[in-house]
Amino acid sequence: MDFAFDARTEELRAKLLAFMDEYVYPAEQVAHEQRERAASPWETVPVVEELKAEARRQGLWNLFLPDGGYGAGLTNLQYAPLAEIMGRSPQLAPTVTNCAAPDTGNMEVLAQFGDAAQKKQWLEPLLAGEIRSAFAMTEPEVASSDATNITTRIERDGDDYVITGRKWYISGAMHPDCAIFIVMGKTDPDGADLRRQQSMVLVPRNTPGVTIKRAMQVFGYEDHYHGGHAEVIFDQARVPVSNLIGEEGGGFAIAQARLGPGRIHHCMRLIGMAERAIELMCRRAVSRNAFGKALAQQGVVQNWIADARVAVEQVRLLVLKTAWMMDTVGNRGAHTEIQAIKIATPRTVVGILDRAIQLYGAGGVSQDFPLAELYAGARTLMLADGPDEVHQRSLARRELKKYL
Repeated sequence: MDFAFDARTEELRAKLLAFMDEYVYPAEQVAHEQRERAASPWETVPVVEELKAEARRQGLWNLFLPDGGYGAGLTNLQYAPLAEIMGRSPQLAPTVTNCAAPDTGNMEVLAQFGDAAQKKQWLEPLLAGEIRSAFAMTEPEVASSDATNITTRIERDGDDYVITGRKWYISGAMHPDCAIFIVMGKTDPDGADLRRQQSMVLVPRNTPGVTIKRAMQVFGYEDHYHGGHAEVIFDQARVPVSNLIGEEGGGFAIAQARLGPGRIHHCMRLIGMAERAIELMCRRAVSRNAFGKALAQQGVVQNWIADARVAVEQVRLLVLKTAWMMDTVGNRGAHTEIQAIKIATPRTVVGILDRAIQLYGAGGVSQDFPLAELYAGARTLMLADGPDEVHQRSLARRELKKYL
């Protein structure tokens, strides 16, 4: 394993670091102030559009997509350090580079499984940043950690599918530019194979029977930059059969193909969040005094900073190894490693952010610093894309199988 950055990665890192320093970090407060003055909290504020134009001009656009025909054509190992940099400003940087979830996963699904017409109608405008999208999988009435529990129905009626169900925490659905949902539901609820009961269909947001009921909060935050997390009702929403992605019964397999890259992208960005937290800790520690000396001279603070550095270096190496394995042996071959980073990285970063908040005192839980919002995002990733316990269960079974 050679984790040295190649020439293209080094070039993109340099450009992205400069873009962050010159444009993104200064825009964080500007975006916050513009959002407070906006007519709707969900509308895209002017500075975001300005940053998107600049990112695209500099070639810092669609870096996540390994398909060179649509995206930058980077490997996971090449993209990892770039996603980490973007993770230092998770509300702005992924959005303005068109590398934000859930659009990234949806574009990957369309690129890999969509037909020519679906790519033309939905993938191309997503790649151009002209529209946004949402992925409708999680449901409030069932334990969605087990995707076979999904109850939303996708019923064939002549040349149409009729979708009925209730979803929530559907990321991106509140955004006014969200034009399309990828909806997972059951086309064969009584099928013998639990993993062949589900299918995925494309449902335009303006389809009759689709209702955005409310915005769901995450620890009090509504995540305006990424289009929020909505509760969505599908009440006999009707779409053409041609809106099916792949084949009937292929929804579970498509979901797994989508979630693998999504999990590692989240972990890459989490490392950037941890680095931002360590930087903030160090700046705070050298600028504040307590009990007659700087916080940086307090033994407990030194321990927090040292432990944070050790922890982030450990998870970075594990994420890089996983990226390398996904590139060399595929997602299936890297299954154990993907689960390992999904378990380890959010826990590690939550711990680092918790110490950073403690160091900032009351400021740490306020809106004056990014730590509280970073914590909410990191803690949520212990649930998103499968809760930790599901991955632990699967990983343990894989380890025990060697001895049975």
